[in-house]
Amino acid sequence: MKTQTKDGYILGIQRVSSSNGAVQANSGPPILLQHGLFQGGDAWFLNSAEQSLGFILADLGFDVWVGNVRGTRWSHGHISLSEKDEEFRDWSWQELALNDLVEMFNYVYSVTSSKMYYVGNSQGTIMALAALSQTDIVKKVEAVALLCPISYLGHISAQFVLRAVGTHLDQMILAMGVHQLNFRSEVGVRLVNSICEGHIDCNDLLTSLTGKNCCFNNSHVDFYLEFEPHPSYSEKLEPPFSNDPQR
Repeated sequence: MKTQTKDGYILGIQRVSSSNGAVQANSGPPILLQHGLFQGGDAWFLNSAEQSLGFILADLGFDVWVGNVRGTRWSHGHISLSEKDEEFRDWSWQELALNDLVEMFNYVYSVTSSKMYYVGNSQGTIMALAALSQTDIVKKVEAVALLCPISYLGHISAQFVLRAVGTHLDQMILAMGVHQLNFRSEVGVRLVNSICEGHIDCNDLLTSLTGKNCCFNNSHVDFYLEFEPHPSYSEKLEPPFSNDPQR
């Protein structure tokens, strides 16, 4: 499914009813899943059906909707701008919240005519906090669950992230003339190497990014990396990557 934000970006939204491929809408309440930075909606389905939240909720009868913000693999395009245009890249997480997420809430509500539940991960949490400051959006949401909520980075222990903040990664990227940060690209690999080399042990890159996780299955890393990370446009990195507790 496609929908359009008020500033003209084309968003892809998926609807999932069960892990067995059934396409009819479930009878349970709608629930919107929103991914984090450098992810897309597929992040909710990368484990088995018994371990992927999107499938778990669908099999429990929820009407599962999956959001994808502008610039990710599933949300490309604009009604008038090319991705090469500077104007296309002139946005940050505020636009993701007040344009992309608001449009997703409105779209799901227009189809289901029902108040929905919301689950956001990381960047998806700060988007929700901003979007739900609008009274008309609050009226369409029953409850929210915020996974790995973020508003500033003072509490983060992940060495890669702290190093990226300390070296002003966003400014480095813009100085290099790079507007789409893709860790799969040659430029992205060079950036990772420059941050890790001599400073951080990035042999286990995921732990370097997220910090230690007692319950993470490292045997799945190669599979995850077939789909993640999604690219991100450099203009949107600045606010979440700030270490200012006032943000």
